[in-house]
Amino acid sequence: MAEFHIRPTNADDADWIAGLISERWGAQFIVAHGQVYHCKDLAGFVALQGNEKVGLVTYVIAHGSCEIVSLDSLQQGNGIGTALLQAVKAVAIERGCKRLWLVTTNDNLNALRFYQKRGFCLVKIYRNTIENTRRLKPVPLIGSQGIPVRDEIELEMTLEEVL
Repeated sequence: MAEFHIRPTNADDADWIAGLISERWGAQFIVAHGQVYHCKDLAGFVALQGNEKVGLVTYVIAHGSCEIVSLDSLQQGNGIGTALLQAVKAVAIERGCKRLWLVTTNDNLNALRFYQKRGFCLVKIYRNTIENTRRLKPVPLIGSQGIPVRDEIELEMTLEEVL
């Protein structure tokens, strides 16, 4: 397992972030619960192995909650995603957030597994909301493992218990 470290994103990361989001999310922005997010403009953390960027998480803090907008590890199974998640969780606790939350699509079994194994709970399903997202950006009709992409699933972790 290769060593890596985590640092906050900065203005010099903007082009890399826009390219990564475009490559991995199908556009230079993300749409979640009807909201358009330009990740290059959000707070976040980058994982680095030497000078190579190997992971990114972006987030928004508002109304006592911290929303994870994107989380991408470019090397699966090395702990990068978990370390990025922990960095955001620490900021959320420091800023007095009561919950850490995100949405993902119903077909994203890897994300559903990842977050639940790290203490997140499924809290809401927004049925057929991806139809609205498709008006803003391309989203395939069929996603991971042949599952139709239709719904958003909200997951959350309550932070009060860890304070």
